[in-house]
Amino acid sequence: MPASIESLNNCSRRRWIAAVASATLAVPFVGIARPSTTRRRDFHLCLAPPLIEREPELLDIAREAGVETVWLAGFFYGFRPYPTEQIIKARQLADRAGLKAELITIPLGHPGDSLGSRDGDFPLTPPPHWRLGERFDGKQFAGTSLHEPATEENSKALRDLRRLGFRTAFVDDDFRLARGPGEIGGCYCAEHRAEFLHKHGYSDTRWSELLDDVRERRFTRLLRSWVDWTCDQLSDSFRAQQRAFNSSFGNMIMYLGAEKAGIRLRDYRRVPVRVGELMFDDVSFGRVKGKTDELFSVLFHRRFVEPDHAYSETTAYPADKLSANNIAAKLTISTIADVRHTMFMSGLTPFPRTHWTTLGPAMREQARIHELVAGHKPRGPFKHVWGEAQRYVGDDQPFSLWLAAGVPFEVVANPARDGWNFLSDFDAREISQSKAECSGRLICRKPPAHEGQHIEVVPETLDELFAFKRRIRASLVNVPVVEEETPVICAWYPSAKRVLLWNLLPEPHRVTVSFRGRRRLAELGPLGSVVMENMSG
Repeated sequence: MPASIESLNNCSRRRWIAAVASATLAVPFVGIARPSTTRRRDFHLCLAPPLIEREPELLDIAREAGVETVWLAGFFYGFRPYPTEQIIKARQLADRAGLKAELITIPLGHPGDSLGSRDGDFPLTPPPHWRLGERFDGKQFAGTSLHEPATEENSKALRDLRRLGFRTAFVDDDFRLARGPGEIGGCYCAEHRAEFLHKHGYSDTRWSELLDDVRERRFTRLLRSWVDWTCDQLSDSFRAQQRAFNSSFGNMIMYLGAEKAGIRLRDYRRVPVRVGELMFDDVSFGRVKGKTDELFSVLFHRRFVEPDHAYSETTAYPADKLSANNIAAKLTISTIADVRHTMFMSGLTPFPRTHWTTLGPAMREQARIHELVAGHKPRGPFKHVWGEAQRYVGDDQPFSLWLAAGVPFEVVANPARDGWNFLSDFDAREISQSKAECSGRLICRKPPAHEGQHIEVVPETLDELFAFKRRIRASLVNVPVVEEETPVICAWYPSAKRVLLWNLLPEPHRVTVSFRGRRRLAELGPLGSVVMENMSG
């Protein structure tokens, strides 16, 4: 790491031009790069340029495991902490190791250290001339807020870095306008307040009404206007940076990221997207619900992005707090959801080198399994619902444990007429008080505040969900179902005539799958997955 940020930021224009001119990897601009259309699973790794310079052997270790592309961070929320020559050197070392090199930028940052920096000189918050954000309760914070000149400085950095020959870039570290999952974001400072009220023709008295709506998470027309306006700001910033880079440009989406965080997912349908994950250590991912929550978020984001544009956020943080076995298990989530590109990341500190002896075989195995289901969608009677109320005002605590019940599922935008629709709390609240009749069967985990619609309550525990499965078992004869009451994901791809089973426990299990009068056994290793053939619809 450099001794001081100031010395790196004062690199002269002449030095910059000379460095670019000498870059053997620099290429002229040739147009917008698009991800190729392929069903092949590939693997990527984020590494800091100085780390590559110090430990170039990491590139060989990663390549031998199956990594094909390394992503280099070049701009951090107002700072260029790495000299141009160091970025160029890292690209050259990647090229010599047989790896492609692409670009990461961190446009806004987090309200704290999400990078795991071990260097006290590394900047963890934006520079003083970037304004702080303000919460609805008046508290200020750094990062994840958008004021001038953030977009302008990001755009300039992207234009400069593009000249080094990068063909694809991701805005990273969760490009968003909320401090964390579940927060109704946006900056509530005086400037944004005045601009919002003026734009919509609201009187000053509406501001206190809006703040009450935010506190109470009321899905009102006023709050919708605020959230949509926040989304406009973030989307406009993304597009400005996209124009500046003038090549393939992607967005990293936070866990369950949606409108409340300024992320209007439909705005990113045509660009590469990293789907949101959260369980970054053994404590969180080790729980069964940690795994189903993670899968739930990825399935939700896949509603808005084609599989070939979909990248994972396969993260360990801190770098050594997620075991190799659990990182390997995370790969199954991308397989189930047909996310074609796996992106390994761990902040500024790499995975322990010993992890790769486990990850290499797991990567090859998941690539093999993925090929069997790629291009096919999971179908089933259990419906994955994450509606507007959850996206605009919800607390991002999904009702997800039903995914572990061993019953096939599918993702729907709205409650379906057939099967069972599992509603998280804020969707259940809105539907229960709606005057429009919902014809589908609705399930929620706790009684909603209103009783306008019939919604069956099934508490979110494995015991209650298995009891529910027993009650409806006679209705499940035409779909593959795991007989045992053990937490297993059962993803059914009828168009491929295959079922993918994922064991959510760290112990091996033998399970029985019943389908149309036939019973078949499957052996599942610890956190393991298998594919069963000839399971036609």
